[in-house]
Amino acid sequence: MNPNLQTYTPSSEVLVARNRVLRNTYWLLAISMIPTVLGAWVGVQFGFSFLPGSPFIGLMLFLAIAFGFFYAIEKTKDSGLGVAILLGFTFFMGLMLSRLIGHILGYSNGASLIMGAFGGTAAIFAVMASVATVSKRDFSGMGKWLFAGALVLLLAIVANIFLQIPALHLTILVLVIAVFSAFILYDVQRVVNGGETNYITATLAIYLSVYNVFSSLLQLLGIAGGERD
Repeated sequence: MNPNLQTYTPSSEVLVARNRVLRNTYWLLAISMIPTVLGAWVGVQFGFSFLPGSPFIGLMLFLAIAFGFFYAIEKTKDSGLGVAILLGFTFFMGLMLSRLIGHILGYSNGASLIMGAFGGTAAIFAVMASVATVSKRDFSGMGKWLFAGALVLLLAIVANIFLQIPALHLTILVLVIAVFSAFILYDVQRVVNGGETNYITATLAIYLSVYNVFSSLLQLLGIAGGERD
């Protein structure tokens, strides 16, 4: 008997456990949008701005706070506290999104641009999650390349803070959408195949991809189709 047979024909108990993790991940991902929207609304209402005069320092401080949340979520991922910290993180990310939302709302068609970005992100998520669920192809090998791509994009973002090259900014936005769309595919399939068994960790990974796709798509739509009165 092939000792690796169970890898390809998991038992019914294993399938039930994987489906439970996937279902809980989708539910928590949906719930996480509530504090994100709330954070964005609060930020727009109160004019929240994260060190706008020092974008590099602002980025470093943002990363420090974000990685602090990541550490706390990892330490508490097996308890209800992990859910609370994750939702706190999504509220923080909503605050960080508020400056972009406020800028887009300054356009006469700002609301439609936001809905367009939301619809586009939802479509990308639906396609990638469906492919990850039904495809027989193993996408696990993409992980190291996607991680390397994300690091390159981060370096390019930091560089463009100083260079301020519009063409580079557009290129970064397009590549962010491509890379993090692929991350959705990769992370969902990890849950489907049992590579990720904690729904809080899975939700965090997928949330970050969805967030990056949405914010980049919204910026692109604002650049290409924003209309002033």
